[in-house]
Amino acid sequence: MKLPASPLFAPRFGPVTQRLAGRWDPVVFADLALLVFFAFLVQSSFILQPGVRVRLPAAPFGEGAPYRAAVVTLTQEGLVFFDDQRTTLEGLRLSFAQARHDQPDIPLIIEADENVPQGKLMEIYNMATAAGLREVLLATRVAPEPRP
Repeated sequence: MKLPASPLFAPRFGPVTQRLAGRWDPVVFADLALLVFFAFLVQSSFILQPGVRVRLPAAPFGEGAPYRAAVVTLTQEGLVFFDDQRTTLEGLRLSFAQARHDQPDIPLIIEADENVPQGKLMEIYNMATAAGLREVLLATRVAPEPRP
């Protein structure tokens, strides 16, 4: 038995893809270029981040510090920050105890302005060791090389 020829059973051979005929709109490319430009602008270093200026003392060596360390920042004006949160010395004592409880082996980095008295640094160091923090580091900047 032969099926009758009908348009439903007729084979359809033709191009699988079709070429789009039309113009390229330059406005689309201009929009794309502007989007890329704004993405780079937002991530650029031209945008200032809020913060406190701390001038670290220079040292001729630099070993580096662990990535997951807690950070205490001391400014020459007497401001104290723990992990980017402003605090007091009493609050710092509590923050050290909490950090030690949360992560027993967490190191501490002290970022102190070069004009902060040494007595204040020792006070912070003693508070950290009394709270049970085992590794306390003092942040420095790399000293510039002398020019010949």
